Amino acid sequence: MDTVQPGATPLSEEDAHRQLRRAVIASTIGTTIEWYDFFLYSTVTGLVFAKLYFPESDPLVGTLQAFLIYAVGFIARPVGAAIFGHYGDRIGRKATLIVTLLLMGLATFAVAFVPTYATIGIWGAVLLTILRFIQGVGVGGEWGGSVLMSMEWARTNAHRGFVASWPQFGVPAGLFIANLAVLAMSQLSGSAFLTWGWRVPFFLSIVLVAIGLYIRLNILETPIFARLLAERKIEKAPTLEVIRRQPKDILLSALSRMAEQAPFYIFTAFVFTYGVRTLGASRDLLLTAVLAASLLEFVTIPLFGHVSDLIGRKRMYMIGAAMAGLFGFVYFAMVDTKNPTWIFAAIVLSLVPHSMMYGPQAALIAETFTGRLRYSGASLGYQLASVIAGGPAPLIATALFAYYHSGYAIAAYVFVCAVISLVAASRLGDYTNRDISREYDEARTMGDHGHAHAR
Repeated sequence: MDTVQPGATPLSEEDAHRQLRRAVIASTIGTTIEWYDFFLYSTVTGLVFAKLYFPESDPLVGTLQAFLIYAVGFIARPVGAAIFGHYGDRIGRKATLIVTLLLMGLATFAVAFVPTYATIGIWGAVLLTILRFIQGVGVGGEWGGSVLMSMEWARTNAHRGFVASWPQFGVPAGLFIANLAVLAMSQLSGSAFLTWGWRVPFFLSIVLVAIGLYIRLNILETPIFARLLAERKIEKAPTLEVIRRQPKDILLSALSRMAEQAPFYIFTAFVFTYGVRTLGASRDLLLTAVLAASLLEFVTIPLFGHVSDLIGRKRMYMIGAAMAGLFGFVYFAMVDTKNPTWIFAAIVLSLVPHSMMYGPQAALIAETFTGRLRYSGASLGYQLASVIAGGPAPLIATALFAYYHSGYAIAAYVFVCAVISLVAASRLGDYTNRDISREYDEARTMGDHGHAHAR
């Protein structure tokens, strides 16, 4: 792959390697901050928001209302994907990533100052909803850019799965820091945590944003986008163009995430409601278990990203989807014992099938789209899953449990999600170890790529 910036001399091998390292670090730290912000909201939703912003409601209804605000962030993610996908393919990966970081960080910081129901009534919940929507728009634009920033600096085709898995590392890292912050604050005595302690982690997010901004300002644009710019192959409306050319790939990318996303939010967000109210487990046990699970993913996400380079992206992903479908039943069998050791083990192990999919997923989805439409296509495919999987998952889990009074009903839902993902992933293309630096409709004959047209 040529490593040239527009109007610049080619980078030396050493400089290109340094840029790759910088891009991977910038993407990973950036996504860690973004997901810290997003998960902080998730964790606090189950523990605090129902009590502070819906105190008049029945506890179950209050929880459903709080999770509805939580779901708004997921609905906003495809909106962010469409907006920032457009700019990511028009003005570049770097500039777009700086904007998404600021948007997400400032919205999270503002949550720290939202007055409760006792102070301004229902307007507190309205403000939370608006800030959650802004958060979702930021995250919607973040993922695609972070993955491309790493993947498009990869020096060879043979390690793309591993390189692209590092922005995915931001998920367990963000989850870890968010839960650690809440766990630290929940040690406060009496009602201090409910009164003001929960606000502190939101307030501290501004420090992380400053660090992320400094790092992102010091990276170069990716070689693939630089070439597109130099060769004047920028699309006027990349989001519309990718919907026109690759609608099936966008839909399959979204459906392939059902087995990864829905169980993840059930096992890491809904578990706080289910664990405390139904199982009588302590909040600290659940927070510590999610912390341990996140630590495990520090290793397993890059590991399975690497394995996907060896055995193929799709194969690795489908093994993970099958495991996730079966593990739902094991998970509820373990937590329903109400034994703290089994509950802890179930939460930790629940993220292994997740890693099997999440490690190779970035490359699997991003490689599906041609370079000039990649930010838009990958972002839309990835974030649409938030509307059909991640957002509704805690709501569906809460409703299923309310109706059936059994965790196995939720496990059956996870199983259905896994079957959908297996079918969708089997229909996706596999670009493991293939060249993605040239436009797909230039690199092969017209009929070879169903949606490719000669330009």
